[in-house]
Amino acid sequence: MKVTFAGGGTGGHLYPAIAIADALLERAARNSEPMRVQFLGARDRLEAKIVPAAGYEMRFVPARALVGSGWLARVGAVAVNALGAVVAMRLLVRHKPDVLIASGGYVCFPAVLAARILRAMRLLRAPIVLLEINAQPGLTNRVLAPLVDEVWGTTDAGSPVFAGKYRATGIPIRPALRALPGRDAAAERLGLDPNKRTVLAMGGSQGARSVNDAILAVVARDALPAGWQVLHLCGERDYERVMNLRRGAPQTTAIIVRPYLADPADAYASADVVVARAGASTLGELAYAGLPAVLVPYPHAADDHQRANAQRFARAGAAVIIEDRDLSGASLGAALTSLIEPNNLERMRRAARSLAKPDAIEAIMQRIDALTGASSTGAAYGK
Repeated sequence: MKVTFAGGGTGGHLYPAIAIADALLERAARNSEPMRVQFLGARDRLEAKIVPAAGYEMRFVPARALVGSGWLARVGAVAVNALGAVVAMRLLVRHKPDVLIASGGYVCFPAVLAARILRAMRLLRAPIVLLEINAQPGLTNRVLAPLVDEVWGTTDAGSPVFAGKYRATGIPIRPALRALPGRDAAAERLGLDPNKRTVLAMGGSQGARSVNDAILAVVARDALPAGWQVLHLCGERDYERVMNLRRGAPQTTAIIVRPYLADPADAYASADVVVARAGASTLGELAYAGLPAVLVPYPHAADDHQRANAQRFARAGAAVIIEDRDLSGASLGAALTSLIEPNNLERMRRAARSLAKPDAIEAIMQRIDALTGASSTGAAYGK
């Protein structure tokens, strides 16, 4: 089997795809079957680093966001994506995948368009799948809806734009996060005190300055109860600034600052509560780990999809929401003080776990088998 993934820009668009790729390779090795995986992404985005580090072949496709601030930007986007479609066509013809899985990000547009053109020319037979794990689809995925054969999502009922194509599979979780290590050993590896409870603060793969400033203010104000500590993943871009601020501020609460953890298994195993943005991939991991959260939706996310993601968790009782404009040391400190009452934590842990779909990988593998089986006979695709 050969599979092509297209996506990138953020960890949320990459890690679910990598989880699927890992599962496919694991199954192929178990069955002594040949397997080849290829990723398509942008040269200047996060995928250029993360995908090769995960051990997968990375090929680059020119791409640009479909929206712009003026007509010149839109014309430029059309030109770049047209070039990207040509490049993607060449890569797809060379790879000849049995299925194309688009996992999010604007590189999906030229990749899916290329696959559709090749199908019309009968140069490719692969079914095209869209992985939409957000509660509300963005512009690129809405535009791609008519061009794909199936959509995999996390909510029970997908957006009406996906009518007839939607399958509720859940969010695929990386193998390392499906079986977390022991808490004490994980805490020690991170430099934390295993005897203290832990607030994990993180801004995702890109970091988040407002979250960073608020958590530093909480620590400076000594706003957490005794016996609590902080693991702060501040993002590589903001690490130097955060460390300078930390050195210049008095603090009583223990805090460990790291720029980023590509594998957050130890962080999740050590955490009792999380402060984070509301990317769908992050929330899928928190649900699987059963971690209560204070969520701060990124206010500039496409179509405000992070707010929709956060509201789903808040309605279930797994999280509280603080809007980015209201975030401060005082507001975050108050939310954490209320949330970390033992009874609240246990109730929210149960609520978080209720949102997890532990069989997401198995459901997706079944869909891949069904689609590639149809593709191999030409019964449903490639016409």
